[in-house]
Amino acid sequence: MAKNIEKKYEKDFYAWTVHNAKLLREGKLSEVDIEHVAEEIESMGKNEKRELINRLAILIAHLLKWQFQEERRSNSWKYTIEEQRDEVLELLEESPSLKHEIEEKFDRAYRKAILWAATEMGVNKSLFKEECPYTLNKVLNKDFYPK
Repeated sequence: MAKNIEKKYEKDFYAWTVHNAKLLREGKLSEVDIEHVAEEIESMGKNEKRELINRLAILIAHLLKWQFQEERRSNSWKYTIEEQRDEVLELLEESPSLKHEIEEKFDRAYRKAILWAATEMGVNKSLFKEECPYTLNKVLNKDFYPK
């Protein structure tokens, strides 16, 4: 039975998910592929955290561009900033425990943001400070646009 479950998980992931969801709903817990279900649930949590950090990095990158390329500011940048703020706040609303993660990974998001902003701006990343010039609260504040 275990080999059959392993084969299904590796050969047809979608069929495996449908089958295990059905077993769970029917209360047939002894037939559920517990190890892989647990693995997938953990993976979903990691994906949420990764998405949060990436969206935060995109937001910070656009704030940096807004600050350092005043002459190129546009509604497009402004709307991207607004959209990313909304997305970050929505993720935090849906999963409040990610608040701790965003505070802990803020520096990582800033390092990613520097790379993205420098690449998009065509400048050396040394243009930016080593530490984020904005606080998390400012980054998430809908009225904050750096000078």
